Amino acid sequence: MNDIRRTILWVIFGFSMVLLWDQWQVYNGHKATFFPTPASKVAPVATAPVSGASSVPAPVAAGPVAVAGQLPVTAGAPAAAKERVEVVTDVLKLTFDTEGGSLVRSELLNQVDMTDKSKNFVLLDDSKERVYVAQTGLIAGAGSAAGATLPSHKTVMTLVPGDRSLKDGAQNLVLRFESPDVGGVKLVKTFTLTRGSYVMDVKHEVVNTGTTAVSPQLYLQLVRDGNKPAGESSFYSTFTGPAVYTEAKKYEKVDFKDIENNKVDIEKQSSNGYVAMVQHYFASAWLLGDGIQRDLFMRKVDSNLYAVGMITPMNDIAPGASKTVEARMFVGPELEKVLEKLSPGLERVKDYGRLTILAQPLYWLLDQLHSVIQNWGWSIVALVLLLKIAFYWLNAKAYASMAKMKAINPRITEMRERLKDKPQEMQQAMMKIYREEKINPMGGCFPIMIQIPVFIALYNVLLSSVEMRNAPWALWIHDLSSPDPYYILPIVMALTTMLQTSLNPAPPDPLQAKMMWFMPLAFSVMFFFFPAGLVMYWITNNALSIAQQWIINTRMGVPPKFHLPKF
Repeated sequence: MNDIRRTILWVIFGFSMVLLWDQWQVYNGHKATFFPTPASKVAPVATAPVSGASSVPAPVAAGPVAVAGQLPVTAGAPAAAKERVEVVTDVLKLTFDTEGGSLVRSELLNQVDMTDKSKNFVLLDDSKERVYVAQTGLIAGAGSAAGATLPSHKTVMTLVPGDRSLKDGAQNLVLRFESPDVGGVKLVKTFTLTRGSYVMDVKHEVVNTGTTAVSPQLYLQLVRDGNKPAGESSFYSTFTGPAVYTEAKKYEKVDFKDIENNKVDIEKQSSNGYVAMVQHYFASAWLLGDGIQRDLFMRKVDSNLYAVGMITPMNDIAPGASKTVEARMFVGPELEKVLEKLSPGLERVKDYGRLTILAQPLYWLLDQLHSVIQNWGWSIVALVLLLKIAFYWLNAKAYASMAKMKAINPRITEMRERLKDKPQEMQQAMMKIYREEKINPMGGCFPIMIQIPVFIALYNVLLSSVEMRNAPWALWIHDLSSPDPYYILPIVMALTTMLQTSLNPAPPDPLQAKMMWFMPLAFSVMFFFFPAGLVMYWITNNALSIAQQWIINTRMGVPPKFHLPKF
């Protein structure tokens, strides 16, 4: 009876630890790891596109900077018809709107749409189904006249004639937008796209065409709806939403719900860092150079629209003078080696959660293996093999302890039967047997528990790495980021999990023996909906564990024996 109570308590304790870990993740601003909350279905925005929606308020700067409550209306600007312009490089097809010179669509030419593999993946978009755009403009700064109006993302600009596609042999493609004179100020935006790059240089030149000094502020923002990306799985959790990075507070991400509830607690002012919109595998980010003062903000701008951005003051600009602010914009896949070269901390948009310190070296090792093997699937197998070799002696101690427990099982069973009406004597007799045989009942658990953080970190690496997306392994597995279409790998994973469970010592109590099978079976069912790369990693781990356990049992004179449940 005592063993039954202990088993039940261990199960409750284990499940409680899982729940506590999930709540700790949520408390620290992360998504739940094991029990993600299903995404609420939010209807698409029914208003006009963001780039032209007059209801979108301006970003409000924190701190002493005086900012108008709403973006200025471009009264007095000459009427002009807005248009959308498409430009193409070798990796990007971008659509700009002459209203504000905003980026309203980005098609990634090297990434397929997983819901329709005949199409390229679209990240930024401004349509009836989705809103996700990048905008910049000017707002009045401290000391400006009340109600001052300056060129913003609502101002219709003129596109300077030029190439619209990257020519053979050319390294750069330049796109230039010029605003009309608004409030005595002219804004010129110049986008420079580079071959093979997901980063564009964005130069903002502000010209004072008036007769008095002006003190504008430049804002750069990313605006998107709060809907989850199409096709996202509900069986594992990934983050979608805004993030900021500063040297002071490092990487901070915020749920859309927290923005709506005014629970945003981020660094408000900085002279370094970036702002970003993050989702599974992809991100967009505005980057300013270090040393440029900026105010950071996150806010809700409409019924289902959210903005993250930064505002930088340009100080006084004398009549006839001009000032320039250089920025960069990233829009593309979360390729870790690319991101870490662009800006300090930008690789953090590829979110490994709380185990980043373990996940990053694991990704580095996986990438090194791939550089030799040239196949991500076999690289995963090789990485798990290396980890099993690294943890060989820990596993050996665990399996040796299990083998000893298995060897004394007949004595334990006989003793329990003999003393079943004397629980205290049974407990004393059991501890005596453990002492005589020099067995630690928990000796099989602690070595395995030490390894759990490493394998959770590897799980995060495989789940977060865009390299797995549409990457083939062998035979019928053509995409490591999607579930096995024929469920062969999940079935193999379930069989290896049950085989591994059956090799463990069977508890003398029948109820305990049945409960040992509950968690592995439930875990196996979940993996039917997991990406093939994750399932393959777990199968490899199971197979190597079974082989090691089999060898150790044989060496210790405890022949492997399968213990199947009797339901």
